[in-house]
Amino acid sequence: MLQQRTLKSLTRAVGVGLHSGQRVELTLRPAAPNTGIVFRRVDLAQPVDIPVRPESVCDCRMATTISPGGDPGAPKVNTIEHLMSACAGLGLDNLYVDITAEEVPILDGSSAAFVYLLQSAGIELQKAPKKFLRVTRPVEVRDGEGRTLKWARLEPYHGYKLAFEIDFDHPAVDQTGQRVEFDFGAGQYKRDIARARTFGFTKDVEMMRSRGLGLGASMDNAIVVDDYRVLNADGLRYDDEFVKHKILDAIGDLYVVGYPLLAAYTAYKSGHAMNNQLLRALLAEKDAWEIVSFEDEAKAPRGLAELAPAW
Repeated sequence: MLQQRTLKSLTRAVGVGLHSGQRVELTLRPAAPNTGIVFRRVDLAQPVDIPVRPESVCDCRMATTISPGGDPGAPKVNTIEHLMSACAGLGLDNLYVDITAEEVPILDGSSAAFVYLLQSAGIELQKAPKKFLRVTRPVEVRDGEGRTLKWARLEPYHGYKLAFEIDFDHPAVDQTGQRVEFDFGAGQYKRDIARARTFGFTKDVEMMRSRGLGLGASMDNAIVVDDYRVLNADGLRYDDEFVKHKILDAIGDLYVVGYPLLAAYTAYKSGHAMNNQLLRALLAEKDAWEIVSFEDEAKAPRGLAELAPAW
C-alpha cells in the first residue's frame, strides 16, 4: 500500500513576511492520517484553524491567501504557496502549521529552506492509504486574447508533470529560458525546482509599497530586476530561474486541492488567481476527476512511491 506521510517530529523557523515585513514564527507539527495540511493562527486570543482547500482561498493578488471558508473578513494566512510547494515536492499529506502572524515567512524566497526544514524533522509513513486526485478528462481556464491571453489546463496523465511558459517582454528575463517542463517521475524537485526564488521588478516597488505589499522584500529573499538586468550580485541559481519559480508556485497553488494530483498541468502566463480558478473549475466538473489510492505500490506512477532522500 502507498501510505500517507507526515513529520516524525516538530520543526521551527523564524523569518519575515515578504509583503508584511512582519517577524513571524512557524512551527511545523505532525498530524494524524486524513488531516490534510492545516494552518493555525496561534497569535490570536482564540487560535483559528484554516484547513487548506480551494474554497479557503480568499485572495490571490501577488500571493495565495487563505481564511476559514474563504471569508475575506476572517483571520488570514498569506503567501502559503512556497511551503505548500515543498510539501507537495516531498509528498507530505498531513501537517499542522502553527503561525504567529498573518504571513508565512519568505526565508530565501524559494521553497528550498522549507524542504530542508521538513526533511530535518524526518518524514514518517502512516497506516492509511495515500489518496490522489486523478484527472479523468481535460479542464481548462482562459483569460484575455492576443497579447493579453493567458491560460492553464489539467489533462489526464499517469503521474504528475507540469509545463509552464512565461512572456514578460523584458531584456533580463528574455535572456533566460521561457519554458520549462518538470515531471515528478523523472526529475528531482529538490534539485531541479526548489531553489528557484521569487522575483520582482524595481519599477513596481513604489506601487507595491503604496498598497502595503513587498515590505519585507530584499535581495536576500528575491531576484531583483531593473529595466535591463538582474541586480543580485550572485546572479541566478538556474539558467531558467524565472520560469522555474512559476512552476514552483504552481505546484504549491495546485496542492491547495488537498491531494497530490495525477495529471498533466500546462500553463501560459498563469498565476495564483488562475491556478485557483483552474482547481475550482476542475472540482465543479464531477466527471473530470476521481479520488484513488494504490494498494499495490507497483501500480503507482514512477517517482511517487519513493521517500525523498535526506539532505
